[in-house]
Amino acid sequence: MCGICGKLAFGTNETVSPELITAMADTIRHRGPDDEGYYVSGPVGLGFRRLSIIDLKSGHQPLSNEDESVWIVFNGEIYNYQELRALLLSKGHQFKTRTDTEVIVHLYEEFGTGCLEKLRGMFAFALWDRRAQTLLLARDRVGIKPLYYRLTGGCLLFASEIKAILADPSVERQIAPEIIDRFLTFLYVPGEETLLKGIRKLAPGHYLLVKNGKASVRQYWNLEFSETSPGRSAKQAEKELVELLSDTVRLHMIADVPVGVLLSGGVDSTGVLSLAVQETDKQVSTFTVGFDGQEFADERPYARLASQRYGTDHHEMTITANDFADFLPRYVWHMEEPVCEPPAIALYYVSRLARNHVTVLLSGEGGDEAFAGYNNYRNLVWLERMKRGGPWVNGALAGGISLANSLFHFSRVNKYVPLLSNTFPDYYYSRTSNPHRTTGNGLGSVYSADFRSAVDREQSVEPVRVLQAQMHGKSTLDTMLYIDTKTWLPDDLLIKADKMTMANSLELRVPLLDHKVLEFAASLPSRLKLNGFTTKFILKRALSDRIPREIRERKKTGFPVPYETWLRKDLKDRVWSILTDRRTIDRGYFSQQAVEGLLLANSNGSDRSKDIFSLLSLELWQRAFLENETVAV
Repeated sequence: MCGICGKLAFGTNETVSPELITAMADTIRHRGPDDEGYYVSGPVGLGFRRLSIIDLKSGHQPLSNEDESVWIVFNGEIYNYQELRALLLSKGHQFKTRTDTEVIVHLYEEFGTGCLEKLRGMFAFALWDRRAQTLLLARDRVGIKPLYYRLTGGCLLFASEIKAILADPSVERQIAPEIIDRFLTFLYVPGEETLLKGIRKLAPGHYLLVKNGKASVRQYWNLEFSETSPGRSAKQAEKELVELLSDTVRLHMIADVPVGVLLSGGVDSTGVLSLAVQETDKQVSTFTVGFDGQEFADERPYARLASQRYGTDHHEMTITANDFADFLPRYVWHMEEPVCEPPAIALYYVSRLARNHVTVLLSGEGGDEAFAGYNNYRNLVWLERMKRGGPWVNGALAGGISLANSLFHFSRVNKYVPLLSNTFPDYYYSRTSNPHRTTGNGLGSVYSADFRSAVDREQSVEPVRVLQAQMHGKSTLDTMLYIDTKTWLPDDLLIKADKMTMANSLELRVPLLDHKVLEFAASLPSRLKLNGFTTKFILKRALSDRIPREIRERKKTGFPVPYETWLRKDLKDRVWSILTDRRTIDRGYFSQQAVEGLLLANSNGSDRSKDIFSLLSLELWQRAFLENETVAV
């Protein structure tokens, strides 16, 4: 796991400054404290920071082929590299290291851009072909590893993190205000754009090829939802899934450094642990986090159950409201994109704990997106089924839901009423959707008049509209899973996973997001993912014998960071101070009166914590990345 960066100049006599590449790499030193390396030759410069995982002694980068005509900087892990290495040796290629990085170099020599289809893993890399004068940037299929770039008429800049691109003094820090509404609609930023003008994300499953100053972006992989074995029984699918998961976790355990498991007390992380312990004769270390206060949900008792079941060396920690608040500026600095993801802060702290014991962590991230684990998948599938009863049924449903809400305050149920009159999938933006965000985001009421008039709603939801069109004719469940795999997963969860762990120089691996696991899940009929009211049906069956009953049967809670209470009580004064500050209001996006009303409503018990945390993240982001406010890291 590492950090990469670089620049390609397009002018005939343009050269790249070695000092610039060094400065770019220095900004992401936290991604790779073990080693650094540079290749600068004429119009191209490649920079690298290394976190040593495999072939600790000879894994220095940038790395080249035998005649130094092909150079690479690589971030990630290729889990099938040994198999690919054997193939390449049989074809006459010669290796000077035992790294997965060198496998990519020779694979490119043999197959060109077709090499990407043979890689199994998480990766972002830049490969310079000196003979062809071509630069290839590529990102893994799911977007586990980030890769940003800035393309102008004069050059291409790229890096694992935005801050490395900003190290180039020629890059102006300008906000893209049209993306603010997109962020506040989704509570993250889906699509290839970022909040900084001109800086883009290379989309998952895509590569960018630059030759003679001309760049083209192409897709090399897509997740196809198509039932491949219609006659496959649940028992047969269960057997295939266990074999696939066992193989996947075995590959994800490959490392020359200690490997641990991040435990959340849920089915997915416990299942991953059960498979990991069978792949090693060493005691596995596990890690979990809890929160200060008796009134908060606590995952730690369930994590202890899993630890006891599998005899791990278990470690726990507790974070407080002050820990949460103190880290907020660094949270924004490391995340680089405003994301309403409070659990990311908890992940930072538990990663810091884990780094004292291991260099690699396995996580259960991705099981919900692959196998339909979220309750809103179940709820919306059933809602769409009931809507087929026609207007009379819809009217009765709406009336019943509204009555229940008025009597029992079932706001979580009442939020589905607006969806009765909307057509699926037009209303499904992502799993963060709610009634406010189906007709405009819930923060539209705090916009200033000028900003509200400038907002283009269609532009805000454009990335999802494209995905909705691609899934025309597919089932309700598969459409939601596809949209979330393409947006929520890479642009929220995986950004969190990468940035918070790499902030502690720790590699996080996500075996449930191996592309073969995703393809298997996508090939299953909906009933094997959502069976009646049971979410994640086939995954729970496949792992049932490995998971303690208390974990298997507990209600799904997500990762219960108590930030709602903290924002309302412990951190109230800090939040008010930042969001009503003259600097915040003078940006012109929000009405001070409306922001104060939002804060007051939250203090009085109306839960607007997500909206408030989003505004807070956005303001701290602007201070860090537009005004270059110093953040102590």
